[in-house]
Amino acid sequence: MSTQRTIADIRTATPNSVGDGFIGLNAFHPQGSRPFNPFLLLDHHGPMQVKPSNKPKGVDQHPHRGFETVTIVYEGALEHRDSAGNHGKLFAGDVQWMTAASGIIHEEKHEKEFSRQGGQLDFVQLWVNLPAKDKMSLPNYQDISASKIPTSVLPGRGNLRVIAGELAGLQGPASTFSPIVVADLTLTAGQSETLTIPTDYALMIYVLGGSASLIGETINRGQLALMNNDGDAVTLSTSTDAKVLILAGEPIREPLAVYGPFVMNTREEILEAFEDFQNGKMGVLK
Repeated sequence: MSTQRTIADIRTATPNSVGDGFIGLNAFHPQGSRPFNPFLLLDHHGPMQVKPSNKPKGVDQHPHRGFETVTIVYEGALEHRDSAGNHGKLFAGDVQWMTAASGIIHEEKHEKEFSRQGGQLDFVQLWVNLPAKDKMSLPNYQDISASKIPTSVLPGRGNLRVIAGELAGLQGPASTFSPIVVADLTLTAGQSETLTIPTDYALMIYVLGGSASLIGETINRGQLALMNNDGDAVTLSTSTDAKVLILAGEPIREPLAVYGPFVMNTREEILEAFEDFQNGKMGVLK
């Protein structure tokens, strides 16, 4: 018999901007990420209105080492380039899963045609930690189109999409280094759904739009519920339409050293990352 998890904390995301083209909210960041382990960061950019421009805005080239970035696009379009030679365009429903690992330089901007036309942009970026044994692996890039993401219509209407891990009988297409679940759930007004998550996984639920009720608490857009590890089930109920992001995973119980775009295990490894970046060992964005 399933046991409902209780709520450990409810956090309200704070206003945040990245580069010159991404405006939105930050729910948590690496320096305060311990409760959300193995996740390091959650930025929700949008919905924001992009004005037409022949010069795409966004984030210019910058390095990463020691973790993965996951970008989930809900509206609009983005474009990615990196020093490993990867180039991708993301449209509504698409996901980009980039493993920085030993080091990569990349840029993320509004997709060129979308930038010319303008329109509404809404996306989430996650940072996912890597175990120490994998932090210096070769960089990798997974371009996951919306058509590759398994989706099911739930009994009470609404849709569940599983991007990574296993949830409600669906297996996400993303390859991961540690056991995690990344999924989004669209609920209609008056709906109630129960999901089962392993008790030893950290679990958090972020509301992308609308509001949802958890254990009698209402969680609104831009709020994140961190759940206790005291059960294996969570029930979401709605009085209005809602969209939520489900994040769960087996914590990586290792030391954490964070500075800017690098997430390692020791201060010495952080200094080495800066040195390697300055010496061009993370490649060049052409």
